[in-house]
Amino acid sequence: MMGSKVNVRIAVADDHGIVRMGLIQTIKRLMPNAIIFEVEDYKSLYKLILKEELDLAIMDVNMPNGAVQDAIDYIKIHRPELKILIFSSQDEELYGIRYLKMGAGGYLSKQSSAEVIETALTAMFSKGRYVSDSIKEAIFLESLTGAAGNSPFEALSDRELQIANKIAEGLPLKEISNQLNLHSSTISTYKNRLFEKLKIRSIPELVEILRLYNQ
Repeated sequence: MMGSKVNVRIAVADDHGIVRMGLIQTIKRLMPNAIIFEVEDYKSLYKLILKEELDLAIMDVNMPNGAVQDAIDYIKIHRPELKILIFSSQDEELYGIRYLKMGAGGYLSKQSSAEVIETALTAMFSKGRYVSDSIKEAIFLESLTGAAGNSPFEALSDRELQIANKIAEGLPLKEISNQLNLHSSTISTYKNRLFEKLKIRSIPELVEILRLYNQ
């Protein structure tokens, strides 16, 4: 069912223990003989990749000590045969294609059911790729229009984009308010509005989406 190799070796990389536990339990039910390693940041993932002959790396995007593009590049250089499945809570249609273009073999939403996880694992081990129906549709639409869906940044005003970049640089809201000569509460309102428009909940996600769209 899951490919010819019996004792497949899987790395689960996520900085939330409860998420790792849930995913590992699901994998164990589907693949009782799988050998599973867990890490909670990019640095540990790099060490594990060099130490173990892994078949699949399932990794979150927003983890400490690194960035997803660097991790994919690292794997391509050091373990080119290692399959990569991105496991994220980010909006699938918005981010899925981007991670595939970065070099990942598949994108799996953290909201996925056990059935979808099984489908994704089967696809990763048999074909080295997993593309959900919604991502297939987004890829199809992109091929028709010749361009990806509108950048999420098109919904932002110039001022919101300016503040987004300053937040991503790590500047405190107080410092941003001083630089732009705006009240702190105004900056806070801008921040909440742009987080809502970009469908994100954290500054690491903001940094990642700015990288993705080269803003």
